[in-house]
This record gives sequence, C-alpha cells and structure tokens, in this order.
Amino acid sequence: MPTSLHQQAIEHVGSRIVDGSFRPGEVILAAELETELGVSRSVIREAVRVLAAAGLVLSTKRVGIRVLPAQDWNPFDPLVIRWRLAGDGQGTQLRSLTELRVAVEPMAAELAAEHAPAEFCAELLSVAAQMRHAGRSGDLGSFLELDIRFHALVLAASGNEMFANLANPIGATLRGRTELGLMPERPHEEALAWHQAVADAISAGRPALARESMELIMRRTNEEICGVWAHQPRLFPLPRI
Repeated sequence: MPTSLHQQAIEHVGSRIVDGSFRPGEVILAAELETELGVSRSVIREAVRVLAAAGLVLSTKRVGIRVLPAQDWNPFDPLVIRWRLAGDGQGTQLRSLTELRVAVEPMAAELAAEHAPAEFCAELLSVAAQMRHAGRSGDLGSFLELDIRFHALVLAASGNEMFANLANPIGATLRGRTELGLMPERPHEEALAWHQAVADAISAGRPALARESMELIMRRTNEEICGVWAHQPRLFPLPRI
C-alpha cells in the first residue's frame, strides 16, 4: 500500500474532522471516501485505524465511520496537534501545550540532574553545543531538529516514562510553531545559554540549577507566544472517571 495514498486519506478525513467540516456524530461511508480519493478499501481501512487511535472516529460494521466529538480526541496525538495548529484552534492548542511544558519540563530537568545516566548527559552536552552553533549561524532547520532532540532527551533522562512520552506532542508543537512563523528569526542568545545551562546542570548533578534554567526557557517561551491565545476561551471538559 503506497504510503502517499495512506497519508492522503488520513489528512483528508482527519483535518476535516478537526476543522469542523465533518461534524460530531456525522457518519462517513468508506465507499464514498474510496470514490472521492480514488483509493482502495484497504487504504481507507488503514487510515481509519490511525484516526480511531487518535480518538477522532469510531468505525462500526454496517453503519460506517462515525465522527467523534472533540472531548474524545487524544490531545497528545501529533496529528491532532498539527491539525489544530493549522486551524481556528491554533491559540488554544498552543496555550494548552505551553502550559503543560511550563509545568512539566522544569521538573523533568530536576529529576534528570538526579538520575540521568552518563550517556544521556554526554548527548545533552553535545546537542546543546550543536544548538548554539546552529542558532548563531542561522541554520534554523538544524536548530529545530536539535531543539526537539534536546527536550526529548531531558524528558527521557528524568526516568519518568510519562514525561518521556510527552516528547512527540512537544516535538509536534515546536514544528508547528516554526511552520506558522511563531519562532524568533534567530534564537535569542539568552535561550541558547539557558539550554547549555540545563545540560551543564544535569551533567553536574545539580537539580536546583537544572530546574531553574529550564524554568527560564519555559517562561521565555510562554512570553513569546502568549499573545496568540490572548482572547481564546479556555476549555473545561468534564472529567470522565
């Protein structure tokens, strides 16, 4: 099955669910998608499997593909994040993930300074040095990939598997900010220094300094983009226990 057809089907349906073109409760027929996209039933089946895993649809025999409401979506799924960033939910999506990062990443840095294995420390130092070089030289493509790698390493080095699994949604957010032009034209020198400080503190086993340096990064990030969501209402989904 060609990947391009698979991705085309996922994008076609998923993006339209997130932007509201397909409404909650609406039933989509696989046969109609096959005709519209000019693809086989197996392509549609695999695409629906991906969308169901993200909580966007429920496929039922003899009924069709039912669109689920937003409260059922997986808010940590990179596809959901990307589609929300591309639409009217951009501000709300950025706020939710930025607030999550502000809350979690300083704690992850503190734990990493207490528990990170030597190989994590070595790679963090290397990535921080490469980030500084890429940032100063204006190589924003390389800087983005290094930035994603840096934060994923810190989350994993915490030794907390739940923190580590936030790497993909955080990476999706960093990519989305870049694609939407919401990143500085060049990384601030202060931000480069703070990333180096996080790596140094983790490698030196200094939890308080690691947390403080990551807190500075996160607060700066929040200040840079909080205007995007200034007038967006907050979401209050009822908890399901």
